[in-house]
Amino acid sequence: MADDVLVDIRGLKKYFPLRKGLSGFSPLKVKAVDGVDLQIRRGECFGLVGESGSGKSTIGRCILNLVRPTAGLIRFGDKIIFSDGGLRSGGLKSGGIHLSYKEMLPLRRDMQIIFQDPTASLDPRMRIGEIVAEGIKKHRIVSGADIEKKTGDVLELCGISRDLSSRRPGEFSGGQKQRIGIARALALNPRFIVADEPLSALDVSVQSQILNLMGDLRRTLGLTFLFISHDLRTVEYFCDRIGVLYLGALTETGSSADIIDKPLHPYTRALFSSIPRDNPGVKRRRIQLKGEIPSAINAPPGCKFHPRCLHAVDLCAQKTPVLEDAEPGHQVACHRWRELAAAVNGETAALGI
Repeated sequence: MADDVLVDIRGLKKYFPLRKGLSGFSPLKVKAVDGVDLQIRRGECFGLVGESGSGKSTIGRCILNLVRPTAGLIRFGDKIIFSDGGLRSGGLKSGGIHLSYKEMLPLRRDMQIIFQDPTASLDPRMRIGEIVAEGIKKHRIVSGADIEKKTGDVLELCGISRDLSSRRPGEFSGGQKQRIGIARALALNPRFIVADEPLSALDVSVQSQILNLMGDLRRTLGLTFLFISHDLRTVEYFCDRIGVLYLGALTETGSSADIIDKPLHPYTRALFSSIPRDNPGVKRRRIQLKGEIPSAINAPPGCKFHPRCLHAVDLCAQKTPVLEDAEPGHQVACHRWRELAAAVNGETAALGI
């Protein structure tokens, strides 16, 4: 693994058994994540986008070991969090690895999560000072009288006065609650944060404030982010690199500029064609997809996107494409990406763009 890679995921799968009434579970499984390879570099913000149910949040929770994967490998720094034993990477020998609660405790200081709904993620019975101090005490970040000072410092770093630490979450607005949730995550001095739709439950007027706060904290503290969102404009603004998920599989990864301006996969083109351009001189045709996203219980064979793809051929229904390098740092999983890219370039030239 390269020295600049903090999170390394190989062949990640997470299947959930389908409950079948009171009689137990059905043999069918929901394939929430189905063979994802992903690397997140130190200090970067990696954005994960896709339709609802594409597996974005499940990937984040698997990385944090909040959900046990079905198969694959997850490495954080030089520590293997999970391996099914089927992969050999960095000298890993056969035999599964799954860190226990006790084994994960030292890593919890380095990896934290910001939840989607700040109201649901904060205990309404606790004072916000207690909420932030809970992790500080558990991991012995500081001790004694320094706990109160550390708690106040982190709250103020996130825009909440330390004088309000005795109040309960119900006394704060949604944006303030999310600031408290961010403070709770930062209290352990983490290196990596999973931001799971951190803006979606907030008013539009507050979203930019929270996003700016996260950006400031990232630069000041040198944080690494996995930013999960369905808001494409936010991902474009905030993230260095972007991965596009469809039905539990990555269709394309690359720098934000590559994904926004030079999308190669038909799904990526359709997804980002819905974003209004800041420059009215830039022409972009809106691509309308046909049909609905298939069920993750019974995904189509071959390329999962082929039933909705305007460019699908017989090969797309027969063979599953793998991520391949289109250019350095830009990967795509599509059998026809080369000819489609050539066609798009020809169309762009004809328009004089």
